[in-house]
Formats: sequence, structure tokens, C-alpha cells
Amino acid sequence: MSWFASFVLGLVQGLTEFLPISSSAHLRLTAAFAGWHDPGAAFTAITQIGTEAAVLLYFRKDIARIVSTWTRSLVNRGLRHDHDAQMGWLVIVGSIPIGVLGITLKDAVEGPFRDLRLIATTLIVLGIVLGIADRMAARNETGGRHRAARRRKTLDDLGVKDGLLFGICQAMALVPGVSRSGATISGGLLMGYTRESAARYSFLLAVPAVLASGVYELKDAGESHVAWGPTLFATAIAFAVGYAVISWFMKFVSSKSFLPFVVYRIALGIALSALIGAGSLDPETGA
Repeated sequence: MSWFASFVLGLVQGLTEFLPISSSAHLRLTAAFAGWHDPGAAFTAITQIGTEAAVLLYFRKDIARIVSTWTRSLVNRGLRHDHDAQMGWLVIVGSIPIGVLGITLKDAVEGPFRDLRLIATTLIVLGIVLGIADRMAARNETGGRHRAARRRKTLDDLGVKDGLLFGICQAMALVPGVSRSGATISGGLLMGYTRESAARYSFLLAVPAVLASGVYELKDAGESHVAWGPTLFATAIAFAVGYAVISWFMKFVSSKSFLPFVVYRIALGIALSALIGAGSLDPETGA
């Protein structure tokens, strides 16, 4: 991998990781259209460490409070009903599905799941799901002529059942094109959470899963067409760009609709399907 390619892929990773449009799909597509080799699941997992470092920095106060309270609650029974202590357990519970499926489906994630036909399909399907979830949230928030607005849930309402459902949604992002934030935010909206709460928990939930995945893939880096210098450079780029994006996105979700992302996902999926159908793009190009 060239330094230019690593710069571009790091930029793409940082721009797309926190938006509900799938960073893994965009890394795969960028490489395909540029005529580069597929950077692979290992490269994706390692560069995601950079974007998760941005999450750690942005949510540093929340994470420090949760980790501190959860740790102290292990020996202090009085803290076990504290919301931050419970959040620690909920993040652990929510991380179980992607941990189990990530190990079980490792070969599929690194192979068949990266087929561009599957990516085109998941872009469209999850785009539709996100659109439906966003529309339902908007209706509940504004109410209507004959009904009052319905209260949306916040993280204070999060329990084990919902935490596990969030985790199952996150696990769907093992398939490129789904989007970790897109799947978990859609699930949160469908469960009745506010946009801001769904996005916040989505980012917190991703921290242990992504960091564990990145560390796990480090041992395979040399066998997966990943060069250390360019990969670390891409990771640094992803961190800087990712921090700027997450700052913007958290302000965006508090008051805006996800419709632009829905339209983008569906349009990209249709365009990709058309190129593949016309024979202009090999669905396994760069593999």
C-alpha cells in the first residue's frame, strides 16, 4: 500500500466511521474504484482504533465516570444501583453479540461478506430501515392532530434487554455496508430512544468491540497486505478527521433528520448495483 493510498483510506475511515453510511463499505469501494487491492478486514479493524481513540477523547468524561463507578461498584454494594455502574455492565452485555459472532464469522467477514453485490444490498436495505426508524421517531416527537407527542426514551431508561438488542444491532455491522452507527441508531430509534441517546450509546458501545477487534487483527497485519508504516499513518489520519466528524454529528443528531443519509445510502447502493449489473464493475474487484 502506498502512502497516498493510506492517506486517502484514512481520510475515508475518519469521515465515514461515525456517519450511518458504513466505513467498511466505503473503504472497500474506494479501493475498488481506485484500482487498489481491497485493504481488507485487518486494515479496517486497525484504522478503526484511530476513530475509537477519537471517541475516547470526545467522551472522556463520560467514559472515565462510567469506568470509575463500575470498578468501585464491584466492591461497594451501594454503588451497584448507580446509573454509571449499570452503564458499565450494559456496555459489557451489549458487546457480547459482536464478540461471539466476530470470532465465529471471521472467515466470512474477511471473504464473502466483502463482495460488492452484498455491500450494495446492505446499503439499500439498511438505508430503508434507517428511513423508517427516523420517520417513526419524528412522528412520536411531534405528535399529530389527534394525538400528543410521545416521550422518547433516554439512556436513563436503558436496561439489560434494550442493551442486548443494541448489541445485536451492532453485530450486524460485521457485514460491510450495514454501518455500526446506522444499525445501532436505527435499532435505538425503533426501540423508542431519542436520536441523541441512540447515537451516544452507539459510540460508547463500539469502544470495547472495536478496540478488541483492532488488537486481535494486529497479529494478522503482516499476512493481510497491511504495511505497518502506511497503516499507522492511516490510523492517525482517521483519528484527527474522526474527532471532527463526531463533534459535528452529535450536534446534528440533536435536531436534524437522518433523511440525507438515507437518500445517500439508497442512491449509492442502486448506483453500485447498476454498475455491477452492466458489467462495468467486477463485484470481487481488488480482492
